Amino acid sequence: MGRAFEFRKERKFKRWGHMAKTFTKIGKEITIAVKQGGPDVTGNPRLRALIAEARSENMPKDNVERAIKKALEKDQGDFKEIVYEGYGPHGIAYLVEAATDNNTRTVANVRSYFTKCGGTLGTSGSVSFMFDHKCVFRIKDKEGLDIEELQLELCDCDDDPEVFTEEQENEDGDVTRNIVIYGAYSSYGAIQKYIEDNGYELVSGGFERIPNVDLKDVTPEQRETLDKLTGLLEDDDDVTSVYNTMKPAEE
Repeated sequence: MGRAFEFRKERKFKRWGHMAKTFTKIGKEITIAVKQGGPDVTGNPRLRALIAEARSENMPKDNVERAIKKALEKDQGDFKEIVYEGYGPHGIAYLVEAATDNNTRTVANVRSYFTKCGGTLGTSGSVSFMFDHKCVFRIKDKEGLDIEELQLELCDCDDDPEVFTEEQENEDGDVTRNIVIYGAYSSYGAIQKYIEDNGYELVSGGFERIPNVDLKDVTPEQRETLDKLTGLLEDDDDVTSVYNTMKPAEE
């Protein structure tokens, strides 16, 4: 169990505040996937993974079909995936992923959030070296699945895969147990093919940024300002993911 497991275990990853936000995020990613790889799920593995994620999030089928149709409209502007880098207050590095059809608007908003909280928006490459870009898949656990054996088999797809279990409790108190697989960014296609070829039920597939530096301790007062910056960024409709190098608060 390496850095990705520890980061995932400790990091208080804030999920989207409401269903509409979740659906908007997935819808944008579906539109981008269709524009890049076409609407045929057979030949578009990224689209297949996103549809599986939409299903796991109870996203209505109509929303999925609408996002695909939107991508095929000739007058539909392109959503661009853009990464913003900067420093929040107290020397905490931030990496912000966005999907936008108007970069001028989005960069102005992101810059204003940094400025408001005493941080600065940086240039490309200013903090990205502090994060490893990983592919990540979630599959449903099944009886008799051996984690160590699965990790060993995945070595044919990735030089150093990480595999562990993750339990999530829903609003009804029911616990769902998934298997999480981390690999190199370039291993996305090979790992997804292995999952599909071997009959595992795919819950989601995508990418995450994992800090490769020691996370920084902050005081409760400093954390309050940093949490405010994180919240402003995550609440922006164009922002899809926010990562930083702040050490999580102890529970």
